[in-house]
Amino acid sequence: MRNYDKTGIVSAPWLRDIGVACALLTRLPLPKLPDDAFARQSRAAWAFPLAGVAVAVVAGVTAALLMSMGLPAPAAAGVYLAIQIAATGAMHEDGLADTADGLWGGYDRDRRLEIMKDSAIGTYGVLALVLSVGLRWVAVSALLSTGFEAMIAAAALSRSVLPLLMTTLPPARPGGLSRSVGAPTMKTSRIALGIGGGIAVLLCGFSVLIPAVLAGLAVYALARIALAKIGGQTGDILGASQQVAEIVLLLGLMAYIS
Repeated sequence: MRNYDKTGIVSAPWLRDIGVACALLTRLPLPKLPDDAFARQSRAAWAFPLAGVAVAVVAGVTAALLMSMGLPAPAAAGVYLAIQIAATGAMHEDGLADTADGLWGGYDRDRRLEIMKDSAIGTYGVLALVLSVGLRWVAVSALLSTGFEAMIAAAALSRSVLPLLMTTLPPARPGGLSRSVGAPTMKTSRIALGIGGGIAVLLCGFSVLIPAVLAGLAVYALARIALAKIGGQTGDILGASQQVAEIVLLLGLMAYIS
């Protein structure tokens, strides 16, 4: 099967899935996808870790080039995070802020969901973003001295947990991104975890295992809180889960390999 049809549209199913995953999780420029490609959104979830790799490679190569030109690691780390945020449209950061505001700012399920849907940001959201950016900045600054493999591993592995949450947690509201994408099968979720874990081990060796376990526990805790407070997951919960996992992975890898 050819990868492109006569119009230049991506035609191979696995390439379509990667394209759909990148379209859902990034703002990177992509080849044209066929009109029916997004009917495979839930099946394309296996490629979420690869979307993370794409974002981290773009940001990591830029940071490495800047460091080779003499830019200090903390400044290069700031550029890395800025590119990463721009390449994802701050999607995950927005989810983290909305989750913090909603889960801790609301007094019941309906009010929490209402807060999470509101575009305004509150104190909990601001503090969550400050901590997220600050902790990642510190970790990336330390890890850049060893290359940017650890950041690629964290980007891939933190996105590999999203399909599993979509599979195991019910949607908390009738509409929204998570419901429109649909629930991946358990097989799809396992493939995503396998790809994310394989990339992480390939790049960082078995030193990634303990950080991965800790990240998994952190995401599990967030999932249990979301289930108790709003009855399941939303797109914001998925974004927050990615952020929590990436923070724990970067801090853990900083402790083990920097």
